[in-house]
Amino acid sequence: MKMKKTPLYEKHVALNAKIIDFGGWAMPVQYTNVIDEHRATRGFAGLFDICHMGEIEVKGPQALDLLQLVLTRNLADQTVGQVKLSALLNEEGGIIDDLTVYKMAKDSYMLVTNATPKDRDWQWIKSIQQAKKFDCSLKDLSDATGKLDLQGPRSEEILQKLTEADLKTLRFYHFCESRVTGFPAIISRSGYTGEDGFEIYAAADVINNIWDSFMHAGEHLGLKPAGLGARDTLRLEAGMMLNGQDMDESVSPMEVPYSWIVDVNKEFIGKTAVLAKKNSGKGKKLVGIEMTGRGIARHGYKVLHGGKEIGVVTSGTFSPTLNKAIGMAFIDIDSGAPDTQVEIAIRDTMVPARIVKLPFYKRSK
Repeated sequence: MKMKKTPLYEKHVALNAKIIDFGGWAMPVQYTNVIDEHRATRGFAGLFDICHMGEIEVKGPQALDLLQLVLTRNLADQTVGQVKLSALLNEEGGIIDDLTVYKMAKDSYMLVTNATPKDRDWQWIKSIQQAKKFDCSLKDLSDATGKLDLQGPRSEEILQKLTEADLKTLRFYHFCESRVTGFPAIISRSGYTGEDGFEIYAAADVINNIWDSFMHAGEHLGLKPAGLGARDTLRLEAGMMLNGQDMDESVSPMEVPYSWIVDVNKEFIGKTAVLAKKNSGKGKKLVGIEMTGRGIARHGYKVLHGGKEIGVVTSGTFSPTLNKAIGMAFIDIDSGAPDTQVEIAIRDTMVPARIVKLPFYKRSK
């Protein structure tokens, strides 16, 4: 099947980026190397093409009623200009997607979905809206919307050169509608790297202009284009999960660090299963892994304790910030207090590791 391309694809090719197939999208994994782009983002700023993610508008008198039913988070007190992270579950309480909810106006919301489950999200929410006859409309904005993530400690300084919005007053997980380089844009103070930074939404046909403006404004401030490789190491250091790798429809939000976005005091699809999982005291839990021996824990590797298999690795990488190999793993719920010594089966070799608390990295403020 032919891979889909973002509006910035030719830009990536011109920058000699290494292009990979990411869930059917031709995306840059790196421009120079992952460690260089990772450290540029932690120390200065990184610019990411995130146009492959999805945006869905939910609008109408019963928009909130629909979202309250399909999402785990209670949105009743969400204010206009605020962003909330939530989860979309199936009837069995499994995670279809973790997504962000932007309250644009009274009775108007924008959902920002992961790229791979976007079509599944759309079909699921649409089916509930139609079955329950909620008085609201859904519109897929994804093809018309471009998205850039500008992340890192110098991102505010770079973006402020290009917008009249007062970024110093824009709080974390809040957004404003303004202009960037003269083009209408939504500016959200959020991201998925563990750094201060912004997510910028604008029309797909102007996103190349905005990319160029960022690179020009940031060229003397350490800004570099960064690919999916750096995005993965950054998010893992920050203890953030990757949809389809650390969670999927077989995983309950009670098994990963998402219980805080589940409000059991309201009704939502999957609630019965979530409560049953919570009350059973059985199942698995996601933990951090730090390698103490040589090797990197990769997705699918077994985790053992005292010779007994207790779990499986979901993510693993070398941390450029911590200068050590780290990862995440699902293990039996009764196993694995922090500092528990375990082994990771890397092919035929048992490599020592230990369980640690998440996140691995937290920025100083």
